[in-house]
Amino acid sequence: MSDDPYVYLDNKKLGFFHWKSLVTTGMGVFTDGYDLSSIGIVLPLVLLSFGIKSLTGIESSLLAGSALIGAVMGALIFGLLANKGRKRFYGLDVTIMAVAAVLQIFAANPIELILIRTVLGIGVGADYVLSPMIMGEHANARDRGKIIALGFGLFWGFGATVAAMVYLGLHGIVSDSILWRVVLAAGSVPAVAVIYLRRKMPETARYLGRIKGDRSGAAEVIHGVSGSNVDPATIMKDDNGFGYYLRKQWKVFLTASILWFLFDMVAYAGILFGPSLIAKGLGINPGDFQLLMEGFFVVPGGLVALSLIDKRGRKPLQIAGFIGMAVALVSFGVYNHIAGITAIPAVALLLYGSQNLLQQAGPGSVTASGILGIELAPTKIRGTIQALTVASGRTGAAVSTFIFPYLFGVYGESFAVYFLGAIAVVAAIVTLVWIPETAREGLEKASGEMMQHSGKSQNAEKTGVKQ
Repeated sequence: MSDDPYVYLDNKKLGFFHWKSLVTTGMGVFTDGYDLSSIGIVLPLVLLSFGIKSLTGIESSLLAGSALIGAVMGALIFGLLANKGRKRFYGLDVTIMAVAAVLQIFAANPIELILIRTVLGIGVGADYVLSPMIMGEHANARDRGKIIALGFGLFWGFGATVAAMVYLGLHGIVSDSILWRVVLAAGSVPAVAVIYLRRKMPETARYLGRIKGDRSGAAEVIHGVSGSNVDPATIMKDDNGFGYYLRKQWKVFLTASILWFLFDMVAYAGILFGPSLIAKGLGINPGDFQLLMEGFFVVPGGLVALSLIDKRGRKPLQIAGFIGMAVALVSFGVYNHIAGITAIPAVALLLYGSQNLLQQAGPGSVTASGILGIELAPTKIRGTIQALTVASGRTGAAVSTFIFPYLFGVYGESFAVYFLGAIAVVAAIVTLVWIPETAREGLEKASGEMMQHSGKSQNAEKTGVKQ
């Protein structure tokens, strides 16, 4: 029997429990993808319905960014609550999203819709903290990367795809003023579908053992997930405080937060304004544009990530993805600038779409899936660090909702995408210099967490969980 009780979780092969957990957590992320992308698809209709003509005005930015601002608040609130229990608040996140999604139907003016979407964002921010953390703490070391990338990366894309399909399915059948309300409100359906399953999820063994100090409870969960019997005496509570780990690892925590901020500045410019500003320049319907992006670029990029994230590692995948995004964005801007009105839409679409493929193949499946906050932070402070990284990302996304349309409107499309390309280059350099590799390592080793046992401090590295 190993001195490290969590090695049984790390070495467990993928099984029914992992796949059930993937669906339970992933459907919340599916809802996140639906809710955050659907506003980008229907934004022109929302503005038109309220008599607003400009796609680059302050109203557009507030409507697009309100859920992101709410997500910052939700992440910080639920990051702190997660230290009281991962499961305890699991299900409340999707309940908030479901209720707020339905309330969007009744918004009588832009201010009401902005306020409702801010509340919806609180649920989204909570889910961004809880879902990948629960998924990561239950996962095995060998497959943790692909499980999180699938459940938090691709499921987000699936949600965005369904949003486009709902829009296209109803377009031309109902009036525009009803269409945008139905599309936004339909985000309640996947949220409601997983409330029960989330309440039945077991608490994570790492929370029970390392934070709560419930030895028998942790041993029971480890047995339930891995089938292995664990001596409760080997399960030790972590008595170190937040300051202890912050002094040791503040640089890597700060770097993870900066990377998510930079990534979301680039990603959400496309998510929120691609179906309106970019698609308009290409002469493509917002729904068709979103469906093309997801089906031909985002999902294939996610499949590339699934095949490489555990074999090749997080770091090389993220660096290559950021550099590829920069090249694709600059190429798109240069082509449109040189070709002008003679630009071939299919070529421009391919260039712009390539950055979505490379985005999802790299940082979209690493940084934006929450892997860095999960793997680099010890269990005791994982909720807090995950909250800070998520809040940083949502802040970057919210900032982008004001900066990108401003640059687009004042300096033109090419300059706006050059700006995004420059951010991607900076993010690649930050990843190269300051982020360690964590692929196939147990969470205790990846995070530098020290396990207290028999009066001695043992690093999880001694358990040999790396495969």
